[in-house]
Amino acid sequence: MVGGAVSELERWRLVLGGFARDQLGQAPGGSVEGRRGEALDYLYRHAYVGRDVAPGEDESNADPDELGDEPTSGLGASAPHAVVWLGEVRDLFPQSVCDVVTGHALDRFGLTDLLTDPALLDRLSPSTELLALLLGLRHSMPPELESSLRRLIAAVVDDLRARLEPEVRRAMSGPKRSFAHSPIPVAANFDVAGTIAANLKNYDPQTGRIVVERLRFFERHRRHIAWDVILCVDQSGSMADSVIHSAVMAGIFAGLGTVRVKLVVFDTAVVDLTPIADDPVDVLMSTQLGGGTDIGGALHYCSTLVTNPRNTVLVLLSDFCEGGSPHRLLQVTGELADAGVHLLGLASLTLKSGQAQPYYDRQTAQQMAAAGMQIAALDPRGLADWLVGVMS
Repeated sequence: MVGGAVSELERWRLVLGGFARDQLGQAPGGSVEGRRGEALDYLYRHAYVGRDVAPGEDESNADPDELGDEPTSGLGASAPHAVVWLGEVRDLFPQSVCDVVTGHALDRFGLTDLLTDPALLDRLSPSTELLALLLGLRHSMPPELESSLRRLIAAVVDDLRARLEPEVRRAMSGPKRSFAHSPIPVAANFDVAGTIAANLKNYDPQTGRIVVERLRFFERHRRHIAWDVILCVDQSGSMADSVIHSAVMAGIFAGLGTVRVKLVVFDTAVVDLTPIADDPVDVLMSTQLGGGTDIGGALHYCSTLVTNPRNTVLVLLSDFCEGGSPHRLLQVTGELADAGVHLLGLASLTLKSGQAQPYYDRQTAQQMAAAGMQIAALDPRGLADWLVGVMS
């Protein structure tokens, strides 16, 4: 969520909306306070359509592309616009407030078209942001929309996988062995010095060039020690982006053949998705974003999956907002660390102003770090590099 506590003045502005502008003034444009007001106005001004009541100022010259401007035929009239609005609400307000506001939008003001019309959903451009929003609202979707949602998930997954998998495979394929060469020509493994040395006999003094008859490539060292990678993913409402990327990464890791992947998602309950970890689409169709957070309970379950602690990596992806017992959380973290499990806690990353920013409970994260878990904010390539460092 953007911003901190709500001031008394801002609270009244949010309650009264445009009707209080003359008396309370208007929040600065572009500020968090102003964006909150615009997001609520966009929704709740629909309650006054047809009642000859309007907020305090004349909006006849308003720009229809601005988020706060009033549509004339309900939120469902412009699905892309409604998606932008949903993203603002999710970004600006706590999960509890977001649930209430989006519930009002669905029940009262015509946003249901976005979640009930397969043709409308099929027309929207697939994106991680759209998918995150739809997964968060999935409990409101009728069964007949499932095929459209699956197609959208597949499109987003394919795009993310195409961008992430080559980098992850390069990072995880092992270090180059300087004294061993491979017959497999891979550009990333090209041995420039070795190729020159092998072809010096073909040097042409007249042209000053070497005629290359044989290219040499380094051999990548394959690790023969079996490693288990447990991905423990928080699926509470604020974690949608991380859940999507985690599902894709689990699929990539499962396809490497060099590690055994175990995938666990949790809120207040724990679901083991290991049998379908190689299929990100099935994983995302199985998630239920929302609810509370019991990190300690999830880590306790993951501890039962550990068979070889010193060759096990447990990656927790969470905002560290623990809703369960803090004592239990720190106890199980310490026990895993003492057993020799390599622990990494990845902070939730949210997209703000085009850049990924970490969002997490710093106090809990610091306590878990003291108990033996490394805490970081890494993108998928950074995670792959970290795993290589641990398993080398």
